[in-house]
Amino acid sequence: MFPFNVSTRFGKFLALFLVAFFFLFAASCSKFRKIEKSDDWKLKYQAGLKYYEKKDYYRTAILFEQILPIVRGLPEGEKVEFYLAYCQFYEKTYLLASNQFKTFFENYGRSQLAEEAYYMYAYSLYVASPAENLDQKSSIEAMGAMQAYVNQFPDSKFADKANEVIAASQTKLETKGFENAKLYLKLKYYQAAVVSFDNFKKNFPDSKFMEELTFLKIEAQYKLAQQSISSKQKERFAATVEYYKELVDNYPKSEFLKEAERYYTGSLDQLNKLKTNKS
Repeated sequence: MFPFNVSTRFGKFLALFLVAFFFLFAASCSKFRKIEKSDDWKLKYQAGLKYYEKKDYYRTAILFEQILPIVRGLPEGEKVEFYLAYCQFYEKTYLLASNQFKTFFENYGRSQLAEEAYYMYAYSLYVASPAENLDQKSSIEAMGAMQAYVNQFPDSKFADKANEVIAASQTKLETKGFENAKLYLKLKYYQAAVVSFDNFKKNFPDSKFMEELTFLKIEAQYKLAQQSISSKQKERFAATVEYYKELVDNYPKSEFLKEAERYYTGSLDQLNKLKTNKS
């Protein structure tokens, strides 16, 4: 149907394109290697700026890391340290970036870029923090650093974003704390669960998990009372009744009320039996 073989023509075009791309890439690598091996820090500085403009953060970082000890204290040093921190951030080495932004802020506290560097120091810590089910040390550090930033720069253009990071970190910590407390209940460590629920309430009084936590505390306390020795059962079943009243008072339309009522009536029955046996 066609006067020529389309697939053959396309194959030749693709081959020529790949060959051209290979030579361009090789030439680019050769040029970079020459700059990298050069003893001229100004050449590396100018080349690094050009690579940064092209978003080639990997090559920028290599060149700027080489000249950083030389330019520190010179006018070029400020830009080198600042851009190097961003290169590490864009390369997703967030903890390195955080440390570099912090170093910049400490070395150039009077710079016009210092405020942004402080924000990025805290933000890099936040981005580096893991999911809620893992250790939240980074989230705690990020929240503390970001709160310190807001306190120091309350009118900053980054203030809204900073507050969002603080709120997000708080949510992560809440979720981690709540899951840890629930784990005690799941493992049948009922007394530890009750203590954990109380600690969570002190640390996160306005948490979105508070309603469910109030119910789970009833469950943990009831099961603790069940497995307790007779001398402690009265006190612990009575506590279950009080925790139930707390749920009813604070969450009168709670979805957990029906199930909580079983622990409430069960506790009352046990208290009556204990009273009868004592008589």
